Amino acid sequence: MPVMETSDLTARQYWAQVKANRNRAKFGFGQRPAIVNIDVQRAYTDMDAFKTAYETDPRQIEHINTLSALLRERGLPVIWTYVAYAENGEDAGVWGTRTNTPDSLQNIKHGSERAQLDPRADVQPGDIVMHKLMASPFFETNLWSLLTFHRIDTLIITGGSTSGCVRACSVDSLSRGFRTIVVEECVADKHEIPHFANLADIMLKYADVESVDEVEAQLKKIAP
Repeated sequence: MPVMETSDLTARQYWAQVKANRNRAKFGFGQRPAIVNIDVQRAYTDMDAFKTAYETDPRQIEHINTLSALLRERGLPVIWTYVAYAENGEDAGVWGTRTNTPDSLQNIKHGSERAQLDPRADVQPGDIVMHKLMASPFFETNLWSLLTFHRIDTLIITGGSTSGCVRACSVDSLSRGFRTIVVEECVADKHEIPHFANLADIMLKYADVESVDEVEAQLKKIAP
């Protein structure tokens, strides 16, 4: 009977091993990409103000802005999501029942500082800002129909967290038939173990994890 493979590698080392395999098959880029920048909001990006915030690559938001501008110039959708909840938190459902502190998920209230998109994020008037309640931006939103309307075949994913909303979006994106690209420098998590472990798992199963340079190069091949 087959048994689970064991290893003494750290999550970071395992990710490096997975990434180093140049023979891995890829889903690749299609013809019409969109970008979804997941929860680039102060609850998760403003480390000076909120304990729930985190940073993996200090240039993350800069890179997100660069990629978003390239899509915008080509008339392709740029989507930003954020989470926020009702005053009593009931719309967080069971997800909001484990704790009830000022830092708890369900206490990101509409209009609060925690719900605000990071001021470094270059959100333009033609961009789509989408409210979501659960991990995946596909859950009970119009994201799928929006992408279908724009004839999108490839979804580029940035934001956070790698182990939570980014992973959930990757699974849902693939499940709906989109080629899915996660940009390594543009995703972040609270701790390196879930970050690198999930990058490896996403790469092996659900999406291509590409560098920001590679994604930028692919976008530049599309005529504005």
